Amino acid sequence: MDFSTLLRDQDGVVARRQLLDEGLTPTVVARLVRRGELVPLHPGVFVDHNGPPTWQQQTWAAVLHAGPSALCLESALRAAEGPGRRSRATGVIHVAIDCERRLHDVPGVRVHRMAGFADRVQWNTGPPRLRYDESVLDVAAAARSDLDAVAALADAVGARRTTAARLLERLRARQRIARRSWLEAVLADVAHGTCSVLEHSYQSRVVRPHGLPVGILQAPALATSGRIYRDVDHPDLGLKVELDGQLFHTATSDRDRDLERDLDAAVDGAAVTVRLGFGQAHERACSTAVKLGAVMNRLGWSDEAEECPACATGCRRAV
Repeated sequence: MDFSTLLRDQDGVVARRQLLDEGLTPTVVARLVRRGELVPLHPGVFVDHNGPPTWQQQTWAAVLHAGPSALCLESALRAAEGPGRRSRATGVIHVAIDCERRLHDVPGVRVHRMAGFADRVQWNTGPPRLRYDESVLDVAAAARSDLDAVAALADAVGARRTTAARLLERLRARQRIARRSWLEAVLADVAHGTCSVLEHSYQSRVVRPHGLPVGILQAPALATSGRIYRDVDHPDLGLKVELDGQLFHTATSDRDRDLERDLDAAVDGAAVTVRLGFGQAHERACSTAVKLGAVMNRLGWSDEAEECPACATGCRRAV
């Protein structure tokens, strides 16, 4: 009746059913709990101390409570990247179970029913978790905005834990997933070294609805490295717009702030090359149009950015 191996392999967490399988009787389990040798974390799940459980112990407790189950979403990514990745901390442990099961949440644990569950799990990890690529796609699909979805992809690819091509392959194998078209288009761009999704957002959300000059698209130019192509060139204004659709190797949110700062610098007269990303062209198109209009005015454009139907009432206060 030695269950020390279970405790060692599961970071000090054990389920009642496991103890019974090891030969302990319900009476013995109850006595261990009364003595404080086992402390309940969830119904039928215990830890071997009475202090605050670590994040790793919380994940084991969640998976054992919902078993057979596996970590999913941000919890699976944090487990794969290391529990010290506090940016993945959500205060809730996310676990997946088979779609045919029914199980209620308990405090601190959110249960997600999932089709094709068994084939998506790495059962040999401790605790079991969904495969990394699957979890990245799940987080991107469930993101609050398209920019947050891109950030989920960017953080994974930038950390070199996966590739855009591999994510695209897994995405195409999915039968159902939210944001499929958007995610597929972004990943296809990145995998092939293009940024057509960003270019489309820039023209359809920023330029045309706000009456900005279109400029010359993919304008050829000579540089010290040879012949290059500017994403958008306005030679009459001395302005170039570069669209940055890469999945960054630094934190996506930091990169987004850098791009916004560059745009503000152009408004203030400190630059004639403007570099835009998904945040400016897709999420904040109206604000970006106003700022670009101000840059163009400073450089000699005599018109001004028009309001589009999507413009918020106070968008012109962005400058």
